[in-house]
Amino acid sequence: MILGKKRRVGRGIEEIKVGEKLKLTEKIEDRDLLLYLGLTNDPNPIYIQHDFASQTDVQKPIVPTLMLTGFITSAISKYLPGPGSYVLAQHLEFPNPVYHYETITITLEVTAVDIEANQVKITVTALNETSEQTVQGYVLVAAPSVKNRQLTSQTMDNF
Repeated sequence: MILGKKRRVGRGIEEIKVGEKLKLTEKIEDRDLLLYLGLTNDPNPIYIQHDFASQTDVQKPIVPTLMLTGFITSAISKYLPGPGSYVLAQHLEFPNPVYHYETITITLEVTAVDIEANQVKITVTALNETSEQTVQGYVLVAAPSVKNRQLTSQTMDNF
């Protein structure tokens, strides 16, 4: 619960160093796919219809690339740099599809820090269970820049 508790803000630009890495795994479950499809109202049959997908080059339903991007931006918001950061730009490629029920390993690595611009460049790679690359690219992120590093329920009255 947010109210009444102090909330940590992510690390400021001065605290972030080139070479920092974050590795996480995500297992793609039906619940995640259904939430995504419901939220976006995206009826593309390549995402949910086995009969349709079996007649395409991917052979079976795939995970939407925007959903994979969501895992990446969530990791940025939660961990690197953390709460208060936000994405300024991204360039991501998806060389191999991710299938339902697969587990992917996502690695984020800080490759540049621009203190003056308050920007962090984070390189992104993701591998599936057979070590095929499923995501590659980078995200440009604004690091948190708030004066008070501890937020309280009063700070977040409109949340």
